[in-house]
Amino acid sequence: MNRTCTVGMGKRLLNRWLKQPLLDVNEINNRLDMVQAFVEDPELRQGLRQQLKRISDIDRLTHSLRKKSANLQPVVKLYQSCSRIPYIKGILQQYNGQFSTLIRSKFLEPLEEWMAKNRFGRFSSLVETAIDLAQLENGEYRISPLYSSDLGVLKDELSVVENHINNLHVDTASDLDLSVDKQLKLEKGSLGHVFRMSKKEEQKVRKKLTGSYLIIETRKDGVKFTNSKLKNLSDQYQALFGEYTSCQKKVVGDVVRVSGTFSEVFENFAAVLSELDVLQSFADLATSCPVPYVRPDITASDEGDIVLLGSRHPCLEAQDGVNFIPNDCTLVRGKSWFQIITGPNMGGKSTFIRQVGVNVLMAQVGSFVPCDQASISVRDCIFARVGAGDCQLHGVSTFMQEMLETASILKGASDKSLIIIDELGRGTSTYDGFGLAWAICEHLMEVTRAPTLFATHFHELTALAHRNDDEHQHISDIGVANYHVGAHIDPLSRKLTMLYKVEPGACDQSFGIHVAEFANFPEAVVALAKSKAAELEDFSTTPTFSDDLKDEVGSKRKRVFSPDDITRGAARARLFLEEFAALPMDEMDGSKILEMATKMKADLQKDAADNPWLQQFF
Repeated sequence: MNRTCTVGMGKRLLNRWLKQPLLDVNEINNRLDMVQAFVEDPELRQGLRQQLKRISDIDRLTHSLRKKSANLQPVVKLYQSCSRIPYIKGILQQYNGQFSTLIRSKFLEPLEEWMAKNRFGRFSSLVETAIDLAQLENGEYRISPLYSSDLGVLKDELSVVENHINNLHVDTASDLDLSVDKQLKLEKGSLGHVFRMSKKEEQKVRKKLTGSYLIIETRKDGVKFTNSKLKNLSDQYQALFGEYTSCQKKVVGDVVRVSGTFSEVFENFAAVLSELDVLQSFADLATSCPVPYVRPDITASDEGDIVLLGSRHPCLEAQDGVNFIPNDCTLVRGKSWFQIITGPNMGGKSTFIRQVGVNVLMAQVGSFVPCDQASISVRDCIFARVGAGDCQLHGVSTFMQEMLETASILKGASDKSLIIIDELGRGTSTYDGFGLAWAICEHLMEVTRAPTLFATHFHELTALAHRNDDEHQHISDIGVANYHVGAHIDPLSRKLTMLYKVEPGACDQSFGIHVAEFANFPEAVVALAKSKAAELEDFSTTPTFSDDLKDEVGSKRKRVFSPDDITRGAARARLFLEEFAALPMDEMDGSKILEMATKMKADLQKDAADNPWLQQFF
């Protein structure tokens, strides 16, 4: 997003905006209006970019003026930056679109106020009177000789010496039969005034050069030399220049001190230019990306939904050779305010939930967003629990770090926040992790009630979306919905292909072993993993969902029981079958048999109350 033109000012303001997004709908729309104006008028945008590139870092320059060691350079830089204001004003005044009133009140009026005689007029008069602007071309920052009589005398003496040196330059060129400035150059540096010629020219005049001149330095770029006249004149010049510098030192301090009194005005001016810089950079971003960004519709936090149609991740789509697949996100109150997203690793879950957070953040700083269409309800915070990492220096493990971040979400999030959670609970045992994930989901749905994107591999969590069908469960009115990232397995080769498309419904299987094959695991390891997974699945059976839920895409078809439940349940079932087989059927009539069977079933059902494995038969 950092396409700012000013040196440092725009970048720092953008950094602050990203850390402190707006919450006021009107303020967000004001920024979006100005970005839209720059997007719709390329000439306005490009003209501003050209002028803003010539603006120095005003904040840093005003800070330099407050230092005791300040010199004339920041004063001159400020003067040169302010000289660009009339050009910026002229570009803004040419705009006559639907947002011209806003641009005038936001930028033109403050700039016109700054250009008033009692502000920039006073500063420019000070600089033009006190500083010798003609010497800037030579890279020298001097007090004007007209500003002080003593400086005027020294300036005249310096001019006389400079004329003698220039005349000597011409005479020397004539003596060596070389052209002035083209073949024989006059330079001023740490060695004082010296002559310089190329090594090629030196070969032509070597005899005369060694006889009448003193060679100081020979390098690849040429030969530097002098003579007694030039050395004397150079020494005179250096002595006079030293006196001039000492004399102007006090005057420089006065000029810098007076310039420093304009600091507050300069800071206000810098704020206006920084904001103008960031907003035009947003417009440049929106128009120069692979697919142009769109303006989002903004609603208050207590109304509206978060609907991103064709949303994209701005960083990923900007990479070379990436054909990004857009996805829709519809966080709708009462329907899909809490979304559980399942699917294979590398399938795009993390990218999807992060791009939603990035889109919301971009919209609330006033930028267009990478979507086909966007409607965003303002959020007061974006809480994210993504990635995995520890902090060894503080003795915090990966799982502990995950729990600390999750605790901050549970304590700090409100119904006006946006919550993004990725793979919660994977740092501990399967049962502990699932229990934590379920409890956290319950808390977020019932207490926090914030729009949430919860990516997970715990497929059992998708049952939360079916609680409305269970009359014994408390019904959440925020709306829970299952989504999954698409993947295709070829029936013949069993190869996995990621589709990177987010679709309604839950994923009904895991793809961890397929992803391991992607990573080129040894075939023996993959085969053993498949057989071991098949063994574990033998301990699972069909859950007692209703027929509707069995047919729904993504509902879990297997429930795993503990070995202890299976052992105890199987023993009780065997006892039931033995007792039933021992009944003397030939000696009993039908009603007696039914009575005995009913009693045995009731006893078995009573014993099954604390055994999940037996409960499945009822």
